[in-house]
Amino acid sequence: MKASYLFKILPLIIVLTFVTSCSDGEDPGPTGTVVPRTADDVREDFQALNITTGVNDLTLESIIAGEYWNFRVIVPSSASSTNKRPLIMRLHGGATGTNVNAHKTTGCLAEPGLASLEAYIISPNSNGSHWYTDKNILQVQALVDLVQTYLNVDTSKVAVMGYSDGGNGSWFFSQYYPQLFSAAIPMASSYAVTSQGGVTHTFADPIYAIHGEDDQLFPLATTQGYVNETVNAGSDVTFVVAAGLEHFNSCNYVSYLQDAASWLENTVWN
Repeated sequence: MKASYLFKILPLIIVLTFVTSCSDGEDPGPTGTVVPRTADDVREDFQALNITTGVNDLTLESIIAGEYWNFRVIVPSSASSTNKRPLIMRLHGGATGTNVNAHKTTGCLAEPGLASLEAYIISPNSNGSHWYTDKNILQVQALVDLVQTYLNVDTSKVAVMGYSDGGNGSWFFSQYYPQLFSAAIPMASSYAVTSQGGVTHTFADPIYAIHGEDDQLFPLATTQGYVNETVNAGSDVTFVVAAGLEHFNSCNYVSYLQDAASWLENTVWN
């Protein structure tokens, strides 16, 4: 896949991060200067984590000393060095909320919906910020790179999915980081595809968008309009309307996510 270069550019990202902001948790050097963590520090700490088959809820110090990534990694039992498995980055909804366990809410939708893929699932916590903020962009990039590097991932089969804010995050990463994923599955989302200058965004990766017919937070007509705009501009978007479903019960969308998993396996990755 396309993410193995990420830690090669992290030293530059680290420098830029520390030029613009410093964390209270940073360790001063012998002369009182700030000693930033490095990509190698993050790699070493990740390798020290105890990651086993099944659900793993983990904490990893980020490249900024004293700031942590909290995330879930679900490891399929079939994964091995001779049977590398796909990887799905799952972005939770309610990204600006303060739910410290938001990354653990994979049980009612992501796990049953993606079960047929026997895939690794990474589910990070947004830490109360939208997925398109700099810190969350770095978190997503780094976690994809770490899991690909140190676990048995088929790097040609990596996708992003999410619901509500996570759906909008899926559109965002597909637009701005197409090298990171081979496809996106945004659900219950509303992502404007036309810039202030009137230019319609196109997406290099294929997208399978799912939307509830009775979504009361993001009206169907609005999302359908955005999809039509980018499709007319050349994007490859499959748009599926979930008949009779509303916004605030994501668990009811399992069968639609199962269809999206089949689309990944048989259309995108075939």
